[in-house]
Amino acid sequence: MTEENFLARQFETNRDHLRAVAYRMLGSSVEVDDAVQEAWLRLSRSDTSGVANLRGWLTTVVARICLDMLRARKSRREDPMGPHVPEPVDESREREAEMADSVGAALLVVLETLQPAERLAFVLHDMFAVPFEEIAPIVGRSVDASRQLASRARRRVQGAPVPEADLSRQRRIVDAFLKASREGNFEGLLAVLDPDVVFRADQAAVRLGTLPEIRGADAVAQLYKGRAQAARTALVDGGMGVAVILGGHLRIALRITFKGERIAAIEATADAEQIATLDVEVLER
Repeated sequence: MTEENFLARQFETNRDHLRAVAYRMLGSSVEVDDAVQEAWLRLSRSDTSGVANLRGWLTTVVARICLDMLRARKSRREDPMGPHVPEPVDESREREAEMADSVGAALLVVLETLQPAERLAFVLHDMFAVPFEEIAPIVGRSVDASRQLASRARRRVQGAPVPEADLSRQRRIVDAFLKASREGNFEGLLAVLDPDVVFRADQAAVRLGTLPEIRGADAVAQLYKGRAQAARTALVDGGMGVAVILGGHLRIALRITFKGERIAAIEATADAEQIATLDVEVLER
């Protein structure tokens, strides 16, 4: 058996699984076909000799493809035709009908309200038991941030948004953090930072002059002491965070993870393409 025939057989073995992943991500039978076909093309062009878990590899590939398609769809949402609506599956195609029944039209409608990264994290983790360690590199975020994405998506799916009390508490913490930063108040920064706080930055933020990772309250407080002049408290993908506005444009987005009454993690995103995929709402002072 040739290598190509072997890969083809392995792919066919996993086709139904890949279609199930793609359908929950996209809700469109036409796009599912496109995504699965693209996954096959990438498989046929790749050296998979070192891949121990081909099913997991293919799941990651089709998830990346679907994420790109969702982000492209999101960028077209201002088109006069309006937002995407999940397509009903052609009932003459038995497998697709079964797939639609297994997901449920109501769930597909709710999934359409999620941000692309939220949808991917929720679908892969909650529906297909993919660990967050594998989800994180797909969405380009830390394991903790990926877990937070899935948690927010889960609340929306269950009809339980983040309690206003939690958001109000988190906003007070962020406001205090930014105030201390602007005033150069080192002790004020330490008061809102968890002792084991971790700061992470993408490559674009690193090019602006920071380190890719900084650990510990003292080091993170030193990083932000006397800064944040252009920073505003904001909702970033539905969670409390910070938006850095320069020249009227969003230049850096900070996603913040909380532990009790303190900030446990800060993720800085400055890459323009990544920022374009975020849902950022600057909050009034």
